[in-house]
Amino acid sequence: MSSLIGPDEELLVLRNGVYGERIEAIAQAHGIPYHVLDQPWTAPQDPAALAKALDAHPRVGVVAGVVHETTTGLLNPIKDLGEVCRSRGKTFLVDAISAIAGEELDLSWGVDAVVGTANKCIRGLPGMSFVLAREELMAKAAAYPPRTLYLHLPAYHAKQEADSTPFTPAIQAAYALEVALRELLAEGVGARVERMGHVAALLRRGCTELGLELYLDEAYLSRTITTYRLPKGWSYEALHDALRAAGFVIYAGQGDLRQQAFRVCNMGVMSDADYERFIDALKQALVVGPVGASA
Repeated sequence: MSSLIGPDEELLVLRNGVYGERIEAIAQAHGIPYHVLDQPWTAPQDPAALAKALDAHPRVGVVAGVVHETTTGLLNPIKDLGEVCRSRGKTFLVDAISAIAGEELDLSWGVDAVVGTANKCIRGLPGMSFVLAREELMAKAAAYPPRTLYLHLPAYHAKQEADSTPFTPAIQAAYALEVALRELLAEGVGARVERMGHVAALLRRGCTELGLELYLDEAYLSRTITTYRLPKGWSYEALHDALRAAGFVIYAGQGDLRQQAFRVCNMGVMSDADYERFIDALKQALVVGPVGASA
């Protein structure tokens, strides 16, 4: 964000969750002029609305959005959005933190730069992030006045071209990332994406049979996170503690959703039997009921 937006460019933020809101906050922190294309947390970004917004704001040179909004587990249509950006000559920056190796993603989709991290679906250790960017964009960015010292991407790119780094890297995390990438390539990116979809379907089928209600329309769901409305009579804390006692940890809903929903993630290295045990633990919790309430 601070490195790839020119000093004379405006930004269009695609916002429909906490991480779109974070992009906006980063723009504010760096004094980057921006506009927002807002959608509800329950709806994906609309390519037609993006086209209309770009027509309304001709000074926008860069669009930034999120592939997978883990706020709710919602997947945005990056391919269609990228086609709109490319047709209008706009740079498209993409947050793919929780999507790389978990969702279909191709840089030929009109995407100019992608930020990722070693953990999540790649299954390395937290503490190492990376950017995949087009060479022409990096050459253009090298002429921009730096907005930050430590996170100035052209400095990293220049040092990388010289087989070095501008600052001391997290060596252990880098080696762990290398191992994780080898494992990913051995499995195959497509195979891992398919695996994510398989276990997500297993979980959703089991939760539906228990009577749990999806927070999102099923057509909008990612392959790795599912948000459910809390069962009647349950707080998030009570459900969390009941499942933790059985060896499982769930996520709270973010923001105001904490009192309405919980999230289940299937990014890790677990077998079908592990997910089936989770469904059994959830079933037992629902039969017993929240502590202090009648079953």
